[in-house]
Amino acid sequence: MLKKILKSESCAKCRLCCVFDRYDVWETPVFTEKICKLICAEKPDTEFISKDGGFIFKVKELDENELFTCPALTETGCMLGDDKPFDCRIWPFRIMNVGGRRAIAIASICREMYSRPLSGLVDFLKKGPADEIFAYADLHPEIVKPYYDGYPVLLFEKESML
Repeated sequence: MLKKILKSESCAKCRLCCVFDRYDVWETPVFTEKICKLICAEKPDTEFISKDGGFIFKVKELDENELFTCPALTETGCMLGDDKPFDCRIWPFRIMNVGGRRAIAIASICREMYSRPLSGLVDFLKKGPADEIFAYADLHPEIVKPYYDGYPVLLFEKESML
């Protein structure tokens, strides 16, 4: 979905989206049962917990400087390839609940995207990805994250959440 705006080589070099500290562990992606099984086949020690119809990693309490790396990340990139969870496929965009309305925000940690004019990102979203993101969230409400300060909101959904 983002290949029109973000080069996969840039992502492969960075990998920040696959590493979490204790402050952003809430951002770990939501997985389907199928993807959980794929990860567990390769890394049997990986544990998941149920979250509103999906699954997230079971992450132990992290110390101040400790990091959690996504078990799907290998030395050559993500083992899931095109089977990545939706959260990963749209990152650094996030779908968030902002005051009862779903919105697409951007994570400022992605230097490649965040260095672009926000108006250009909004234009990109309006050309189709926004409709696709909101439609996916209709079917999988578990991917909607609570809003956190510091995430610029790029686009609100036209109607409020039910």
